[in-house]
This record gives sequence, C-alpha cells and structure tokens, in this order.
Amino acid sequence: MKRKVEVFVAGCAVCEPVVELVNEMAADHCDVIVYDIAEQCDTEECVLKVKDYGVSQVPAIAVDGKLLDCCANVEKTKEDLIKAGIVE
Repeated sequence: MKRKVEVFVAGCAVCEPVVELVNEMAADHCDVIVYDIAEQCDTEECVLKVKDYGVSQVPAIAVDGKLLDCCANVEKTKEDLIKAGIVE
C-alpha cells in the first residue's frame, strides 16, 4: 500500500533541507508531494489541505492525510506575544 507524504514549504533555504530529507528517507512505497505555498497555494486543493491539516507554519509534513505531531499545534497567539513582553 502506497503512503502519501505531503510536504508544505515556502520555497526558502529553511525548507529545502526538509524536502531533501523527506526525499532521501521516503521508501519506495511512498508518494512524496511537495506544495510550495508561496508559489502554488492558489489552487483550491492546496488551500483546503492547509486548512484541513492545520498547517500554521512551514516546513510541515503530513503522512496519509495527518499532520505529523512535530508540525502541529504551533500557532502563534496573542498570549505568546504578551508573555514575551512585546505588548503594552
């Protein structure tokens, strides 16, 4: 059974090593798809995936339709900024 590996990037120097790592490590039974959200996320498919998976920063990786734990729940909040002391 093929596994679907989706990598969300922004076409930057920080993201490229992650794409290389995924491509290096992905087994033959994996289909790797890279979405450059800076370039191609104007398609409905890409926009829906970003929303459905909860991608809030890049690079992010989803396997078989589920965002990896290391890529989830990293939303920046007002509370984070208040704790950092940058808000009056």
